Amino acid sequence: MTLRAPRVLFLVLLYLLALLVSRLSAEIPQTIHVTRATGPIVMDGDLSDAGWKGATKVDTWYETNPGDNVPPKVRSVGYLTYDDRFFYAGFEFFDPEPSKIRAPYGDRDNVPSYTDYGGIILDTHNDGRTAWLLLANPRGIQYDAITDDGGNGEDNSPDLYWDASAKITKDGWTLEIRVPFSTLRYPKVNPQLWRIMLYRNYPRAFRYQMFTSTLPRGGNCFICRTGPLTGLENLPSGGHLVVAPYVTAKEQGVPRGDLGTPLVNKPARVNVGGDVKWTPNENTAVDGAINPDFSQVESDVAQIGVNERFALFYPEKRPFFLEGIELFSTPIQAVYTRSITSPRWGLRATGKFGGSAYTALISEDRGGGSVILPGPNGSDFADQEFKSLAAIGRMRHDIGKNRSFASFLVTDREVSGGGYNRVYGPDFQWRIGESETITGQLLLSNTQTPNRPELADTWTGQKLNSHAADIWYSHSSRRWDWFTEYKDFGTGFRADDGFVPQVGFRENYGEAGYTMRPTGLLSRVRTFLIADYQAEQDGSLISRSISPGVGMDGRWSSFMRYRVAFDRVRAGNRTFPRRQFIYTFQVSPNRSISLISLDGFLGEQVDFANARLGTGGTINLTSSIRPTDHLELRFNGSRQWLNVDTGPAGKARLFTASVARLRATYTFTARAFARAIAQYVATDRDPALYVSAVDRKSGSWASSLLFAYKLDWQSVVFLGYGDNRTLVEDNHFEKADRQFFLKVSYAFQR
Repeated sequence: MTLRAPRVLFLVLLYLLALLVSRLSAEIPQTIHVTRATGPIVMDGDLSDAGWKGATKVDTWYETNPGDNVPPKVRSVGYLTYDDRFFYAGFEFFDPEPSKIRAPYGDRDNVPSYTDYGGIILDTHNDGRTAWLLLANPRGIQYDAITDDGGNGEDNSPDLYWDASAKITKDGWTLEIRVPFSTLRYPKVNPQLWRIMLYRNYPRAFRYQMFTSTLPRGGNCFICRTGPLTGLENLPSGGHLVVAPYVTAKEQGVPRGDLGTPLVNKPARVNVGGDVKWTPNENTAVDGAINPDFSQVESDVAQIGVNERFALFYPEKRPFFLEGIELFSTPIQAVYTRSITSPRWGLRATGKFGGSAYTALISEDRGGGSVILPGPNGSDFADQEFKSLAAIGRMRHDIGKNRSFASFLVTDREVSGGGYNRVYGPDFQWRIGESETITGQLLLSNTQTPNRPELADTWTGQKLNSHAADIWYSHSSRRWDWFTEYKDFGTGFRADDGFVPQVGFRENYGEAGYTMRPTGLLSRVRTFLIADYQAEQDGSLISRSISPGVGMDGRWSSFMRYRVAFDRVRAGNRTFPRRQFIYTFQVSPNRSISLISLDGFLGEQVDFANARLGTGGTINLTSSIRPTDHLELRFNGSRQWLNVDTGPAGKARLFTASVARLRATYTFTARAFARAIAQYVATDRDPALYVSAVDRKSGSWASSLLFAYKLDWQSVVFLGYGDNRTLVEDNHFEKADRQFFLKVSYAFQR
């Protein structure tokens, strides 16, 4: 027995060593060598062309979700090649039940996670930090996004020029992707060394994700897992010019007098403008815009702003501002390009040299919209009735091979007639191994407010100097994760080119979680605990919270997150205890019912306008129904209410706020669609329960019709109609305005 024990121990150690070696070897991304195409390739979703015969075959894939880098449940094969002008990727996605393929038609980038799609993640700079996601679904609907490992995540706002074609077959579906070298940027070397990863999304009982590289759980990077791509020789040098002029015509009808009087049409107005993009070399892009037009941008989904202390955030969607947008993302959101409300012109340069990347933007803003007036307990707005000049620049330098970096940001807003806001300071990210990340930013602001007291009481031409700091640390592993963050924002800090609705506070936030991965109905369960403490600069409490909870992934691509919050929250000069149940639920049952999503809270809530405690809740519902693959009906609805104590009479309803939005889109082909939107917003209040005077009822109704035809994302024809109505006291809607519009734009490329 004494001889057998060492032998058993030796065998166990040998097994563990073999397991470790196999795991380490599995995590080394595979090198893919490509050769030139042996013939032409036609973009029709058919992989029988002569050019595919000698293409590099990639048939080693890993299921990374819900499985942990295990062999996939379905077979996928990729093919890679190139010629003098294009890089090609072809795919055979086998499916044992092709009838269950989720392949709806849609506009560009409308390729949600609960549908089938596939494609490539391409890093042409070979830095393992930033890459393009070029994906398409079985109808050839394209999705492109920029993603990086610097904490910015995935952003599908920017667009590239490329092509995709797909076809559903009796065995599954096939996909062809063609990317012009002129639309990519890469170093001027020969041969090239890029990085690549192939990807397939396969939603069935669970959302199965498959890659050609392993993705270790708990890792703090994604693009770093791309594998080397070799064999690219004698590629064309950089240099791409796109000129996209546009013409718009709009006729608007407005009330002849007060609201409720008949509409009268203004003279039709014609606008001319355009965008220019020039990439003189592989490292530089220059963008210019004259009188840019944003009529192609869909209106924002309305958000309920009743009883909200701080300004609501809306994402940027305008094309001119999207080049290099990842470089504008920092821990403190000191850059928010929607603060440039009506640009007359804009100029921007983005590029890389060595281990550094930069972007710089300057634009003249004609004004309009609102400026955020921040504070420690809430924010307000002031009308921006003046022109200004906005300038923004950031440079980021990569450090070492662990994807760390240091950066410096500068923003400036010069107000016509007097006033300015200048913000500057460094930020950094330090990645310690595969699990630890430390990120921080320090900004200083120097401000002179406009001398416009009629627009805001604080706009007296006063000068303000202050700071803002944010530092956080995160750890992630297969089981455990934790995160802590500290913020310190001075009372006089302003970021007029950014989105900073709260200043004059200090905050400590912490979160820790433990993850289990069962089998069966659930594929992931994470329990967590959140603690947060926020106070003004003088130490006065703003809020504090302890919140335990659980999050789960399950069948039908479902996600659930539930937590209970035990808070103390300040309103006016008082703090109130608050207990809430906060919930999120999302599921994608089948092809017809694509999405059902619910989130909100139930429990106690503070009446911030009148400084008292009440009870209420919020329900936000999003659903997507597809009667056919061409038609999508998408509903967004929100309802929020608050009841307050009225003494012996008990409780009474302070307000009820509602938003209902229905969008119907019929997509004829990947290039053409028709869309109708109807949106209703209403708030009912009891004025007797408010300290200040409020309207008993307010609301609006907006509807629009749009037909769109797109050759590419900049060569478009739009024809549309819009109608806006305002709710008046006798509970009916009066016409506020209407408009017809036409836009024609074409992108000339060289």
